Amino acid sequence: MKTQLRKGTLEMCVLAVLAQEDSYVYEIVSRLAQSMEISEGTIYPLMRRLQADAWVSTYFTESPTGPARKYYTLTVAGREALVRMCGEWEGFVREINHVLGRYQSGEQR
Repeated sequence: MKTQLRKGTLEMCVLAVLAQEDSYVYEIVSRLAQSMEISEGTIYPLMRRLQADAWVSTYFTESPTGPARKYYTLTVAGREALVRMCGEWEGFVREINHVLGRYQSGEQR
């Protein structure tokens, strides 16, 4: 179940990371890995999809330790999508907590 929930919310989590600051894939994965199991292999296809949807754009910055890094930045459309997703998430959590609350309070048969 946790894997399915992660898949359903990963897009929102990546947008939330980028709402804080522009970032490159390794850095995004590192930040997310502080709270969840995630790998770069999972993020790359998502980043291509977010770029195709025009929710992120990219630019390159020289790296002092190697090749230039591809940074992702949230677009206006990406910020709007994040706001919508957060609203949907909050509503979903309320619905689930309502059901679980009834179960936990003994309202089951």
